[in-house]
Amino acid sequence: MREAERSHQASAARPPCPHPPGPDQCAGAGSARTGDVTSRGTPPREASRTDSVAMEPRAGVSKQDIREQIWDYMESQNLADFPRPVHHRIPNFKGASRAAEHFPRLQAFKMARTIKVNPDAPQKNARFFVLESKKTLLVPTPRLRTGLFNKITPPPGATKDILRKCATSQGVRNYSTPVGLDSKVLVDLVVVGSVAVSEKGWRIGKGEGYADLEYAMMVSMGAVSQGTPVVTIVHDCQVVDIPEALLEDHDLTVDYILTPTRVITTGCERPKPAGIAWSKISCEMLGKMPVLRSLRHQEEQAGKDVTLRDRPRSPPGATRSPRDLAPPELGSVPLSSVQIGNLPRDARVSELKRALSALGVAPSRLTWQGPQHRAFLHYRDPAEAQQAIACLQGFRLGANTVRVVLARQQRASDLVGSHTAEPLPDHQPTIAGP
Repeated sequence: MREAERSHQASAARPPCPHPPGPDQCAGAGSARTGDVTSRGTPPREASRTDSVAMEPRAGVSKQDIREQIWDYMESQNLADFPRPVHHRIPNFKGASRAAEHFPRLQAFKMARTIKVNPDAPQKNARFFVLESKKTLLVPTPRLRTGLFNKITPPPGATKDILRKCATSQGVRNYSTPVGLDSKVLVDLVVVGSVAVSEKGWRIGKGEGYADLEYAMMVSMGAVSQGTPVVTIVHDCQVVDIPEALLEDHDLTVDYILTPTRVITTGCERPKPAGIAWSKISCEMLGKMPVLRSLRHQEEQAGKDVTLRDRPRSPPGATRSPRDLAPPELGSVPLSSVQIGNLPRDARVSELKRALSALGVAPSRLTWQGPQHRAFLHYRDPAEAQQAIACLQGFRLGANTVRVVLARQQRASDLVGSHTAEPLPDHQPTIAGP
């Protein structure tokens, strides 16, 4: 399979070019090129030396340097397409539909039954081809805030025009149903967006890490394995040399690169992420993604190390003293307490306690004021309270993003109508390291 597709690769190594190429070095939207794939199925020719950028790595180059160079070049040469400007995005480009035409011809596509495609604009046609082929299409939820991904289900008897609408961002919202962690879904093929990618299969995204995290989460839930192929769809000018020193263990690599003029089989042997690197996850990120909290709880129950980037480890066997478990004084809320507001009307104290435990910020005690849509979290010292505030920024409970502040002094009368919950039985105190 791969040998047949390898024939579409560039035939020779290109000489390095330290600067972006001239206008004739990247295929624009209206270029009449003999190598372009047409609707009649003309196969792409072997790429010439001028089909993509070969950026020579300079000392101290960073991923962001490469991103900025690609974004700037695509805008300056009018290769970018709506939405513009492409900066800080997975860039859409003129010729994206031609690049996507290679997708259904891949053997990996033909064999796949369930395909996950990212929701960005350059991959719209890839999503359409999945639906047209009557395969199962999964699309990640925006910023993973309401789950991992949704299944796109077109209406019965959908025409091509309706399928194309289903493949748009609006269609993804209108025709999707959530896929839960307990669905036991198996993904046969993964499509991701890229800002830059090398012929070796090394990839740079827009810098927020969502594609890497999505893949790692799929590994954790058993949806993909090391053998699951990964495809990216980019403009020719996004194919660049990427220094290996920039790659980290959690970075996702790709097996196929589709451009308007080429299909590149990378033959990448670098291992893909083997699961979620919890030491790279912040408390703030965990607070914004309920699905990530659920996966963390599952892995913690399985005995895995789920220590977060900004959360010190608790020493084995650490226990609380009776003083730690004592309730706060009735007359005031101490300075080591945190107020959570904007709780949903139907929120339950047990729901909040589970979420706090998953975040690793369970308090010594919790004062619940459901009618006022708020709660007070009482910690042993101000440092723990500040840590909780950092972890809970952007935290969502149900449909609400809660407000989190350090509690001011409260009179006893302010606590009328509240009740104090017992500490979570499985919570252990955090002891700061050196």
